[in-house]
Amino acid sequence: MDAFYAAIEQRDHPEWRGKPVIVGGSGSRQVVSTCSYEARKFGVHSAMPGVRAKQLCPQGIFVVPRMEVYEQVSAQVREVFERFTDQVEPLSLDEAFLDVTGSRALFGDGPAIAARIKAEVRERTQLTVSVGVATSKYVAKVASDLRKPDGLVVVEPGDERSFLAPLPVAKLWGVGPVTQQQLERAGLRTIGDVQGRSEAELRQAFGDSLGPHLYVLGNGLDPREVEPDRQAKSIGHELTFADDLRDPDQVHSILLQLAEMVGRRLRRGGLYGTVVRLKLRYGDFTTMVRQQKVAATADDLELYRVARTLLTAVWDRGRGVRLLGVTAAGLCERAAPAQGSLFAPAPKNRDRLLQAMDAIRDRHGEDSVRHGGERRRTTPWGPTEE
Repeated sequence: MDAFYAAIEQRDHPEWRGKPVIVGGSGSRQVVSTCSYEARKFGVHSAMPGVRAKQLCPQGIFVVPRMEVYEQVSAQVREVFERFTDQVEPLSLDEAFLDVTGSRALFGDGPAIAARIKAEVRERTQLTVSVGVATSKYVAKVASDLRKPDGLVVVEPGDERSFLAPLPVAKLWGVGPVTQQQLERAGLRTIGDVQGRSEAELRQAFGDSLGPHLYVLGNGLDPREVEPDRQAKSIGHELTFADDLRDPDQVHSILLQLAEMVGRRLRRGGLYGTVVRLKLRYGDFTTMVRQQKVAATADDLELYRVARTLLTAVWDRGRGVRLLGVTAAGLCERAAPAQGSLFAPAPKNRDRLLQAMDAIRDRHGEDSVRHGGERRRTTPWGPTEE
C-alpha cells in the first residue's frame, strides 16, 4: 500500500489531500510512523524523530495514529487479495506476498491479476497499491517499490539479473548503512557489481553468512515460498516518553495501558500468550528485557501482573524511564484449562467482563472504558506531550 496510514487520513479528511500529512507526534521523543508523499518532498520519512520532521516540514499536519481504523482497512485489502488466491503471506498491515501461480486459469497471468487487484483495492478502499510481479519474493518486493505511488512493475522470467543489476546495493535485503559502506569499500556499489563476484569470493570477503546471502539475492535466486499460514510470533506495544518517568504510579499506570492494548489485540485475533516480556529503557539508552512463562492468557490484568513483577525486579528507581514495552509471545490459539486462584474472579466472569469492555470500545472508541488505576497520560497508540 502507498503511504498507507497517511493515505487513509487524507481519504478520511479531504481537506488534507495534497498537503503534507505526518502520522506520529512532533515531540522530541516521538517518531514518524509514516507520512504522505507531499511530506516526503521535504525529507520527512518513517522512523524519523518527530521534532526533526517538524523542523523539515513546519507546515506539516501531524496526526495521532488510529490503529483500529488502519487494521479495518487492512482487512478490507486482505479480502481483495483472497478473491484471487488463498496463498497470501501478510508481512504487516500494508504489505503482503501473493502466490498466484494456481490462479492463472481463472484470472490470467501475473500482470493481469496485479492490474485487477489494483483496480479492486481502489474501488473498495479509495486507496492505491503498488505491485511488483516476479518469479521470487525478493524481486517482486524490489519491483513494487520502484514506481510508487500507484505503480505496477513486471519482471519477466529470465530478466531478474538484468533488472537488479543497475540498482544500488542498498536495495539488497539486510544491507543497512554499515553493510553498504563495507560493500562500497570493496568496490561493490551496484547489485551488478555483486553479480560479478562468485559465491566463493563473496563468502571469503564477507563471511559464511553475509556472503551467500548477497550471492543469492544479487542474482535473483530467492528460493523462499509464500507462507500463507504465517502467524505473528508475538504481539506487543511500547511507548517512548517526552520526559523520563520517575513516578512509580505513572510508570505502573502506563504499564497497565500497554498490557490493555496487548490483551485487546490478542482477543481480537483469538490468540493467547504463553510468555510475557517486559522492555525497559533508561534515559541513557541502556535497555533491559526480561520475560516470564505463564499459563496461556489474553487477560489484560494477568499480563499487567506479570509485567509489573518483571519491572519491580529490574527497575532501578534512581533512574528515569525513557521507554516501556509489554509483549505477549509464544502465541497459541487455545488456552489450556488452568487452576484458578481461590480469591481471583472466576475465569468465565473475567472473560465476560473483557468481552463487554471490548464491545464498548468497538462501539465507542478505545478510550471509552479502561481498568481502574490507569491515569492516561498518552493516547491509545502513542505518547503525547503536555
